[in-house]
Amino acid sequence: MTDTTAIDGTVLRGREFEPVEGQVVIEDGRIAAIEEQPAHSDRIVVPAFVNAHTHIGDSIAKEAGEGLSLSELVAPPDGLKHRLLRAASRAEKVEAMRRSLSFMETAGTTACIEFREGGVGGVAAIEEAAAGAGVDPVVLGRETVEAMEASDGFGASGADDGDFAYERNATARAGKLFGIHAGEVHSGDINPALDLDPDFLVHMVHAEQLHLERVADSEIPVVVCPRSNLVTGVGVPPVADLVDRTTVALGTDNVFLNSPSMFREMAYTAKLTDVSARDVLRMATVNGAEVAGLNCGRIEEGRDADLLVLDGDSDNLAGARNVVRAVVRRAGVGDVQDVVLSGR
Repeated sequence: MTDTTAIDGTVLRGREFEPVEGQVVIEDGRIAAIEEQPAHSDRIVVPAFVNAHTHIGDSIAKEAGEGLSLSELVAPPDGLKHRLLRAASRAEKVEAMRRSLSFMETAGTTACIEFREGGVGGVAAIEEAAAGAGVDPVVLGRETVEAMEASDGFGASGADDGDFAYERNATARAGKLFGIHAGEVHSGDINPALDLDPDFLVHMVHAEQLHLERVADSEIPVVVCPRSNLVTGVGVPPVADLVDRTTVALGTDNVFLNSPSMFREMAYTAKLTDVSARDVLRMATVNGAEVAGLNCGRIEEGRDADLLVLDGDSDNLAGARNVVRAVVRRAGVGDVQDVVLSGR
């Protein structure tokens, strides 16, 4: 027996987020149709978000480390986050991650790409935290090939911490996802990261013209985390230049530095950079889904029915003349009417 439901309102359809009045028809967790017809509600139906770069384990120490440099905060093995992670019990870390995943679901996120510290044990901990959750982490183990084998891939810290050729080759043989930090603090680690032919790069704050050309030629996607870069003082990524050259996705990075809210990340990115609201919404949805290899991120037939339903008549959104711009620059958790994660 087919399980069918429908959600009506203004639907942001397809990759261009064309606003159409109608309803999304869902059958057995997939989008079966987008039917244009007069809408009988003020709902705004948007693809659920894909947060393309997280460190959820840091949930144990939100807003710790005021005044510290990026190296003092996160550099392995003895940055503040690593010391705090070692000091916390497994139960504490699992519960903190569970609560962050719960918040992310409430805020309209269906999936995240998680760089998971702690080797095989760290992978097992986030899998425990995510059991039964609506948010489906794509977990990239760190530190060891064994962690990669136990997860969905490998998340490298950056070429300054090693060449990662062995880990890259092992990940490729396993047919899994390989991501690496690059250009967060300086430009010197970007070429070595590109030489590894990763599946995606993270940050690219200090990308120079040569690096932009290499990214364009290789079509390697980039995940940017502008709020994190602001907090750590490393600079502003060249988002518009990257968008012109490759697939760019959006991430919230370390939970102990920033709330894992894609609403906040979108608004900040849209107001900071010369990038259109549609481009920013793509960065928060379909582009992250494509980096992660997921079948969500846009509202079209055959996609997983992972949807965010906003109240277009909320005090915050009522009267919006440009729906896409309002979703990107103005909407927040308080405007969420429902989160439908049928695809999971």
